[in-house]
Amino acid sequence: MDVNGRSGEMAVFAKVAQEGSLSAAARALGLTPSAVSRIIARTEQRLGTRLLLRTTRAITFTAEGEAYLRGARRILADMAEVEDAIADQGVPKGRLRVSAALGHGRLAIVPLVAAFSARYPNIVVDLTLGDEVVDILGGQADVAVRFGHLPDSPLTARRIGDTGQVVVASPEYLQRHGTPQEPEDLRRHNCLRFNFRRAEPNWPFIRAGQEFSLKISGNIECSSGEALAQLARLGAGIARIGQFTVTEDLRRGDLVPLLEDWNPGDREPIHAVFVGGAAMPARVRVFVDFLVEHHRI
Repeated sequence: MDVNGRSGEMAVFAKVAQEGSLSAAARALGLTPSAVSRIIARTEQRLGTRLLLRTTRAITFTAEGEAYLRGARRILADMAEVEDAIADQGVPKGRLRVSAALGHGRLAIVPLVAAFSARYPNIVVDLTLGDEVVDILGGQADVAVRFGHLPDSPLTARRIGDTGQVVVASPEYLQRHGTPQEPEDLRRHNCLRFNFRRAEPNWPFIRAGQEFSLKISGNIECSSGEALAQLARLGAGIARIGQFTVTEDLRRGDLVPLLEDWNPGDREPIHAVFVGGAAMPARVRVFVDFLVEHHRI
């Protein structure tokens, strides 16, 4: 590896972050630890700031180091994409890291990944399902599928669909606790709620054309819509979750829709979020285009 240029320095710095220590990075790069240390020092001297804090046990990044790492990862990925595109006559290839929520990912994204991989066999799809919000700018993913209205950020977002909400409970729960006849009856029921920060504390309803929200309470909170649906099936309480999550449960009768006459019909947008711009890798572009074309939920 040519470590004399700035791209080489970036590659060394990114490898240190990946491996967690100078010695491990040196082994991976075929260099000596002292050589890696000199490269980091040279970079810090040129930038006029400390990037790493080193102890005998671990390394940590300064705020400037975190910013440099994010930029280095993007630049190195862009360089690799350009070189791959030239070498392979523009055929999209490389590793594509995709993040999606657990329930929606299993039901909607996994089938699309199977079809996408058949169309683009040179792209390695690295799919992570979970309900944590990943740091795209920090290099944790190339594309994330996110629900709800998005905060302002430097990221690019393309809407790939939306989903409605439904209030549900199991027949067993309703037999034991009664069926709510109007929204206010929910105050006497155990309501299962989301626990993430953007979750609304109240549930919305509509009466005589006027929307209103109702404060609900319960003794279980969870980050996963699939988990809330399972808890509802088990008779733990009443949940308000995305329609796509419980389509099969409703069809089988494992869950029963409630208060549909008061359903406001609100739709939650679903976006593909990524770093856009002219240097966006082809593998990201074709994947987002594929989601926009084929996503059905």
